[in-house]
Amino acid sequence: MAEIISLNAKLQLSQDKRDALIRKRKILAVQKVFQCTRCAQKCEKCGVHTELSPETRNDHDHSIGCPYRFCESCQDEYRDFVNRLKGGGDPACYWHNDAWFESWRRWIDYQAATDRYLKTPEFFQLIQELKQNRLDE
Repeated sequence: MAEIISLNAKLQLSQDKRDALIRKRKILAVQKVFQCTRCAQKCEKCGVHTELSPETRNDHDHSIGCPYRFCESCQDEYRDFVNRLKGGGDPACYWHNDAWFESWRRWIDYQAATDRYLKTPEFFQLIQELKQNRLDE
């Protein structure tokens, strides 16, 4: 009986390990989400794999102010969205109704919100923790 094991210390250590594991899982989940949503090899709108050459991978359609990587179909839809914003639009594209327009507007708002989040100090701290975790492994 020379050594008495502190039950409270053992419980605290167990809780700390459990908390660290949960935190690591959450960080990895966030990392995976942002790696997948910002993948340079897929369309940012529909997610289809795009075959871009290294020279054109970051060459967005600047003629219409497009900051996104789109497949050809989504690029055409985006052009039509921009044209509609300017009061134009192709009347032959009957599916470009108010719901279609609202869908694009909300998608762009979501992209802007995500970009703002990626620039927060908290997200920067998360990235630093991820880098540190990689070094520790």
